[in-house]
Amino acid sequence: MNTHPHPLSDKPKHDHRRLGRELGLFDTDPLIGAGLPYWLPDGAAVRHALEEYIRAAERRAGYRHVYSPVLGKRELYEISGHWSHYSDDMFPPMDLGGEQVVLRPSLCPHHAVIYRSRSHSYRELPLRMAELGGMFRSELSGVLGGLTRVRAIQLNDAHIFCTLDQVAGEAAAALEMIRAAYEALGIGVARYRLSLPGPGGKYVAAPEMWERSVALLTDVLDRSGLAYEAAEGEAAFYGPKIDVQVVDGAGRESTLSTVQVDFHQPERFDLHYIGADGAKHRPVMVHRSIIGSVERAVAHLVEAHGGAFPAWLAPVQMAILPISEAELPDAEALLRQCGERGLRAEIAGPERGTLGARVREARLAPYQAVIGAKEAADGHVALRLRDGRRLAPLSAEEALAGIAAGVEAYAGELWDGVN
Repeated sequence: MNTHPHPLSDKPKHDHRRLGRELGLFDTDPLIGAGLPYWLPDGAAVRHALEEYIRAAERRAGYRHVYSPVLGKRELYEISGHWSHYSDDMFPPMDLGGEQVVLRPSLCPHHAVIYRSRSHSYRELPLRMAELGGMFRSELSGVLGGLTRVRAIQLNDAHIFCTLDQVAGEAAAALEMIRAAYEALGIGVARYRLSLPGPGGKYVAAPEMWERSVALLTDVLDRSGLAYEAAEGEAAFYGPKIDVQVVDGAGRESTLSTVQVDFHQPERFDLHYIGADGAKHRPVMVHRSIIGSVERAVAHLVEAHGGAFPAWLAPVQMAILPISEAELPDAEALLRQCGERGLRAEIAGPERGTLGARVREARLAPYQAVIGAKEAADGHVALRLRDGRRLAPLSAEEALAGIAAGVEAYAGELWDGVN
């Protein structure tokens, strides 16, 4: 665990909307529209690193990735139940060639259709299907804010089609993926919530289905040893879910990650697999999202870290600081070496002020490589770490190898060597 002081520890609360603009991560424009932020290059770098982390973690866990369109016929959502239970949060249909199409509010109907496009044997299950895909919610203007409530959402979504006996293991594995992701991201869980149906008509009426789903998720939580709280009225319309709750600097709680059990949509879409007995059987659909929406995840990360992201996630991982113009060729050579290793770096040259001013300007970069006349002559760099440590001069190869090793391991420590 990193015991060195946080560079912004004197500012315990951060507003991601303000910081996002100050740090050049994202912005909005009334000409594009409310709730439709755009990503600037540094924000896009954070988002890309986060998306690649998730895709790699999913590949290791046996997921196969798909792409599906952001539009679907209204009939698709009538079958799934979204139209009758969720249409108030959907954009209105568009007439297209005599058919009505809508911007999707969820990815699960598309994934159900992809599943049923091929026949499946019990030997293929669990079949884990993942997508980082766009979806849209018709949020009211009054609730929109920064990246936490937007109208265009990039969701880290996945659906596991499995047998009833496999549900508990798949849900537990998803919780472990969430735990590992939070550790890599340097964020904590406020609480685990078992979200149950409540009074009202927004849920599909299938008492037996609800009882089985609740029992499965309760058993998963009990076996995991995680403390949790049950909350009525927070379930999805088609089933209960485990919600992983986080809290921002202002004390506001929100859901970042979820695991859900769904008997409803496999029935609605008439999904099946061929069992060992040669007969058709209905799979169970486990919905899971490791980081939820990319927008909300980045908003939480900005506020949790004050812009001082873990090294693997930082938009600029190394700031290269040549002391004078004479060291610029060495700085440019180091920049090229960073690029060859896949590290994100930039040069802050003497035209941007004194060395002290440039060090302060680059305070959020995990690593600063200072190159003076002596370092240039020896082929070395003097590394300054964001946590305040200064390392003895290292060869560029040693410095970049140490940094790359930590980045590739999603390490929390900035430097694991003895230097």
